[in-house]
Amino acid sequence: MRILIVDDEELARDRLKRILEEQNEHEIVGEAENGQGALEKIEALHPDVVLLDIRMPGIDGLEVARHLVDMDEPPAVIFTTAYDDYAIEAFKVNAVDYLLKPVRQEQLQAALHKALKPHKVQWKALNHKEDGTPKTRTHISSRTRRGIILVPIPEIYYFRAEHKYVTVRHSDGEVIIEDTLKELEQEFGERFLRIHRNCLVARDHLQALEKNAAGQTFIKSRNLEERLDVSRRHLAAVREIMSG
Repeated sequence: MRILIVDDEELARDRLKRILEEQNEHEIVGEAENGQGALEKIEALHPDVVLLDIRMPGIDGLEVARHLVDMDEPPAVIFTTAYDDYAIEAFKVNAVDYLLKPVRQEQLQAALHKALKPHKVQWKALNHKEDGTPKTRTHISSRTRRGIILVPIPEIYYFRAEHKYVTVRHSDGEVIIEDTLKELEQEFGERFLRIHRNCLVARDHLQALEKNAAGQTFIKSRNLEERLDVSRRHLAAVREIMSG
């Protein structure tokens, strides 16, 4: 199997490499030291299995796994961690194993033997809490011709539905994602406000309500020249938020 090793500690990565080299059954296709690097390597290298540390700065291992949902063939993930308080969450996907550090050769070998590519439905289960509500991501991921782009949630100005896709306008430009506005509203409802049937805006960037000569109301966001249309249906709720 083709294996990617992800851990923010070099010593931990080296230990896993030594174990795998001793087994002489698998190919190590690469390694990454953080969540963003992991997603980029997964996109570029197409590993069969990812040995994935959970507790990492920035994007942690559980969020990396949740970003794999939209892949046609996501790799199998074996979580590795020094902490045992993630076990229940990690085991929500049957094909994902969970190893405590220091990882031992026989444990890793057994985990690799049962590592199967999870069904996408199983991956979607990892993206939800036990009560069925979505887990909140720290980044939005978009797959482009240049590879995967990660956009931090605080840098997003708005989500706008256009045809089959949603445009994410952020401080560095725009990306396209396949999430629906309904899914985004459920996940980020506390941070984004619906102003139109096709638009959610970031509450932290709201600046003012403006009205044109025809009486149409628009939202102005900080650091964004574009004005966004507020529908009559949502105007009262928007005014209440803006005056609060």
